[in-house]
Amino acid sequence: MVIKEANLDIIATRRSQYPDDNRPEFLLVGRSNVGKSSFINSILSRKNLAHTSATPGKTQTLNFYGVNDAFYLIDVPGYGYAATDKKTQAKFGMMIEEYLEKRDQLKRVFMLVDFRHKPSEDDLLMYNFLKYYNLPVTVVATKADKIGGSKKQKNLKVILDTLDLVVGDDLVVFSSVTKLGVKDVLNKIEGLVKEEII
Repeated sequence: MVIKEANLDIIATRRSQYPDDNRPEFLLVGRSNVGKSSFINSILSRKNLAHTSATPGKTQTLNFYGVNDAFYLIDVPGYGYAATDKKTQAKFGMMIEEYLEKRDQLKRVFMLVDFRHKPSEDDLLMYNFLKYYNLPVTVVATKADKIGGSKKQKNLKVILDTLDLVVGDDLVVFSSVTKLGVKDVLNKIEGLVKEEII
């Protein structure tokens, strides 16, 4: 898939603001410092479309990136950031839940985890939350360039054992620095977008 056009089309906080053109949608979730902005920029071949911030927890809305007039990649607020107060966390939770409840256009969730660490309690909660809604998930293990060759298999096993992926879900090892996994993610999106057209 060649990315010809990618723009931040819609910033939403409630259902009435979502796009209504029925394009396939792909949701992006992960901890606040897991590298979501770098993932978006790598996938969409843009340098600064999604702004990386020194302050985790900056995204506070549902950001719909329109791609090739064919699908949306949606970034949501990161979870697990300690400095975010409880009231804001609850608001984020309700916003994401409202989106997940009745969104037929959602084709797959990309859940980012840090390849260097065992998935956190928050990661496990998010995965189980997505499974509660029967959503297909691709786990993306980011920052793979920071892990030496001998540790890669061990870390992979820890992630798979901790999350205990259900049949149909999968894992992509990813690096926004080396572009490892970019093609895998794009191929997955392309296949699902083509299914919609057929």
